[in-house]
Amino acid sequence: MYACANGVLLYPVYALLFADTGLTTAEISSLFAIWSVVSFVCEIPAGALADVWSRKRLYALGELLTAAGFASWLIWPSYAGFALGFVLWGLGGAFSSGTLESLVYDELGDSGSYARVIGRADTAGLLAMLAATLLAAPAFATGGYFLVGTASIATVTLGGLLALWLPDPRSTGDDSDDSTPGGYLATLRTGVSEVTGNAKTVGRAVLVAAAVPGFSALDEYLPLLSRDKGAADPAVPLLFALTALAMAAGSALAARVSPATPRPLTRSLLLAAACLAAGAAVPHLAGMLAVSAAFGLLQFAMVHAESRLQETITGPARTTVLSAAGLGAEVFAVLLYAGFALPFPLPPLFTLMAVPLALTALLTHRT
Repeated sequence: MYACANGVLLYPVYALLFADTGLTTAEISSLFAIWSVVSFVCEIPAGALADVWSRKRLYALGELLTAAGFASWLIWPSYAGFALGFVLWGLGGAFSSGTLESLVYDELGDSGSYARVIGRADTAGLLAMLAATLLAAPAFATGGYFLVGTASIATVTLGGLLALWLPDPRSTGDDSDDSTPGGYLATLRTGVSEVTGNAKTVGRAVLVAAAVPGFSALDEYLPLLSRDKGAADPAVPLLFALTALAMAAGSALAARVSPATPRPLTRSLLLAAACLAAGAAVPHLAGMLAVSAAFGLLQFAMVHAESRLQETITGPARTTVLSAAGLGAEVFAVLLYAGFALPFPLPPLFTLMAVPLALTALLTHRT
């Protein structure tokens, strides 16, 4: 199911769809900002809903909303249609955020097992994304945006339907009264209180788990960066496949390294910052090798940061707390999109992102 959700042919080329429709980089950045704003407004309320309702059903609903968002891009290829698609995708992402992770951690019960399982699941999902990226090039050459779009809609819909096969005690109501006393509002307050009332443990872990995936928003600009370095449009999915392969390797490595110590997390972020700055500065397609390596290191860090957060959560509102981290990641992404809306070339903007990434590495060392 996880792999199917990541096998989206449209993902490597949808920024090109926006550009080919006539949108500027600033307008594309505003679309990404709409996506993130919707996500973070709905993030924590959706997390609390997952804690009191059925997590698997909410996840499935989120995937179906995402599929509907992709459909709006094909039906209405304009700024308004793209904006509607991102609203639906943002809402779907909020419904999906933290739900699957909560189910997995509740079943396993410790951060070491969680890191192994999620690392392997992420690897499978990213390899599926790699396969989809490789297929995107011939599919795009054959049927253009329509073919890759309809295939993506079908894939995401299938992922949502498969989620309904996952076990979920809340679906039967067997333990809902015990695990979420007081209903929705009480669960929402419990989750928020756990984050704010335990600032030295849960709060810090939430901050790190929010900052690290926030940098992954840079991947929205990878197709444009590839084109800027001289890549032809049919070659862009192939370059994106290189990034997906690096991320799969990062997840596989994260599954084998214990999250008990902060050193691997800190070092991976420092290396990611160095690779990102070096790769963006190279005025040739060879620079994308270092950029892809940076994303692989980021993927490693994301698995470990999330595993450490899961271990700090003790209350019943697990998805609500995870959604707080998701909210922080979306806020960071909005700031990143605002920075990329400035009238500067992409390579210098990518290089500058290495500075806050290195500062995040220092933060993980302190925590």
